[in-house]
Amino acid sequence: MKTIAIIPARGGSKGIKRKNIKMLGCKPLIAYSIEAALESKLIDTVMVSTEDDEIAKVAQDFGLKVPFMRPMVLAQDHTPTIDVVVNVLEEYIKMGVVFDTVVVLEPTNPFRTAHEIDDCIKMFENKQSDSLITVKEVPAKFNPHWVFEENEEALLHKSINEPVIARRQILPKAYARDGSVYVVKASVVIETKSLYGETIAYRLNGNPNQINIDSRHDWIEAERILKSITPQMFKVG
Repeated sequence: MKTIAIIPARGGSKGIKRKNIKMLGCKPLIAYSIEAALESKLIDTVMVSTEDDEIAKVAQDFGLKVPFMRPMVLAQDHTPTIDVVVNVLEEYIKMGVVFDTVVVLEPTNPFRTAHEIDDCIKMFENKQSDSLITVKEVPAKFNPHWVFEENEEALLHKSINEPVIARRQILPKAYARDGSVYVVKASVVIETKSLYGETIAYRLNGNPNQINIDSRHDWIEAERILKSITPQMFKVG
């Protein structure tokens, strides 16, 4: 099985300017994902998909080749990740390189480890599903059976078309993707334009340091986590 890890990193970001190459501790945010991917024992190729020359240079500084740049049309605020992944696979196909499995590693999850990545790949292989994602369990108070949505008349309706379950003890377990690791068959990506397919396996994320950086508050929390696990990353001189 030939596996590629794709780290999608465009130059623009709304919440935190130049987030992907902003220094977290003593190295750029994207470097954490690059290093974890390179340390993986089950990934054959690691690449950063970017339209930004500075991001490409940082990727090269941390040991990656950037065989091609992402088209600007795929580097917009509204560009879905799946379009970026399809572009990468199609470009490699033009180069005569075909992959069986794709691992997507968002740089906004800096504290995932190579062990977690490899464990996801192994579980994916064993499950023989279309995809595998890392998840967190949803607390009971946010379970879909207890969630209501607002309609056009500003009235509420149940988020799922099933009777309301009154007791917490009998709620079915629910999970939310945490964005740390996605593993998917390359054929599913190409044929269905999806990162999920029809059968989705999961790995419950037990990493206590997991964080998905979307806001300045998240960035401050990431710095706090980093200082607690590797305080030397903030030492100067």
